[in-house]
Amino acid sequence: MLAQPLLAVLRPRSIQQAEHQLERLQEVGLVHVELAVEPSRAWSQDCLSLAATFPALRLGAASVTAPEQLEAVADGGLDYAVSPIFDPGLLQRARELGLTLVPGVQSPTEVHQAQRLGCAIVKLFPARPLGPTYWASLAGPLGPLPFCIAAGGLACADVIHWLQQGVDAVALGGCLFAMAPGPGQQPGALVLDRDPGHLDPDLAGLVRQLAGRTHQRLH
Repeated sequence: MLAQPLLAVLRPRSIQQAEHQLERLQEVGLVHVELAVEPSRAWSQDCLSLAATFPALRLGAASVTAPEQLEAVADGGLDYAVSPIFDPGLLQRARELGLTLVPGVQSPTEVHQAQRLGCAIVKLFPARPLGPTYWASLAGPLGPLPFCIAAGGLACADVIHWLQQGVDAVALGGCLFAMAPGPGQQPGALVLDRDPGHLDPDLAGLVRQLAGRTHQRLH
C-alpha cells in the first residue's frame, strides 16, 4: 500500500464481469482491489477462482458489516476485508479467522477506539463530506494517527490532493467503470452482467503518477 496508495472497489454482478474489470485494472498496473462481499458459498468460490486467475492482484472484500460475511471472506481465501462501520465484535471475529479487517471510522471517538483495539489501518468513510483536511486535523488532539484510507465519493482527480492533505491512501469505487449502452441500445437500457463498463481513462495516468512515489508518503 505504501508503494501504491490506491484501491479499487468493485461491485460486479457476475464472475464474468469481475474478470473483465480485473483485467482492465491489471492492464493499467493497479494492484489492490476490493470485491463487494456476499455471504454465500458461490461468492467464496468465485473469489478463489479470481485469486488464481489474477495472482498479481491483492484481492480483498469490501462492505463487510456482518460476521457471516467474514466467514465468506475466509472461505474465499482473501487476506483482508474492509468495513464501512466500526464494530469491535467484527474486529474480534476477524482476528479469530486470521483476517485483517479495516474498520470504517469518522468521528475522533471512533478513531481513538480503533487505535486502542490495535487497528493499524482505518478507513475514513464517507470521506468527501468531511473534506481533504479533516484527517490531518485529528492529529493534534489524538496524536499519531493510524494509516488512513479515504473512501466515499472520491474520483481519480481527487487522489493526489487528498494524499497531499494527509491521508495515506484513497479507495475509488463507482467512478471507475461507467456503464454505457452498447451498439443499438438506448441510453438508460439495462447493461448485461458480463459488460465490464468503460474504465475511467484518467486511472492509467494516476497509476503512473503514483509509481514514482514508492515507499514514501505524500505528506
